[in-house]
Amino acid sequence: MTGSRGARASDCGGVVFLPNGQDAPAAPTIDPELVARRAAVSMRLEPPKVASPRAAGTYVVGMPMWMWVTPSPSTFGSATASATAGGVTVTATAKVTRVRWAMGDGTTVTCRGPGTPYRQSRGKAMSPDCAHLYERPSCEQPGGRFKGTATATWTAPALNDGGTLTETRSTPFTAAVHEVQVVN
Repeated sequence: MTGSRGARASDCGGVVFLPNGQDAPAAPTIDPELVARRAAVSMRLEPPKVASPRAAGTYVVGMPMWMWVTPSPSTFGSATASATAGGVTVTATAKVTRVRWAMGDGTTVTCRGPGTPYRQSRGKAMSPDCAHLYERPSCEQPGGRFKGTATATWTAPALNDGGTLTETRSTPFTAAVHEVQVVN
């Protein structure tokens, strides 16, 4: 073995030649951040399950539309998964931190939680946490409905830099909005 200090078997069963005076390479360092990302990618993160606006619902110009999603572990969190590499195991937990509603009329509403389900006893009151007022009817839209999306932002804390791992999932919805006129 001219020009080498010796040989060692590699991880794949081959031989690695080391020049005279060179030490064997150090074992690879496992980056917990990458392991955490692998755990996050393996989670079952689904788009939000829109409960309101309902596809069969009819809404009125100038009246509060309450918006909410139905939470579950796969549609709102908390979702947890683990990954292991080189003896390092990391468990990541993700949850939805906001739902961004693109209303189809050019406006967006960002809600920090799943929203509050409407009850008839609330009457014409505005939702305490997630609502929209349409200012014009949807009759001039294709199909007579505003076409929007509810986009959930899933976040899991990152390990080293204090940041977060972020994923988004979207669900389309439609809203038929009518104008009500009172004739005296």
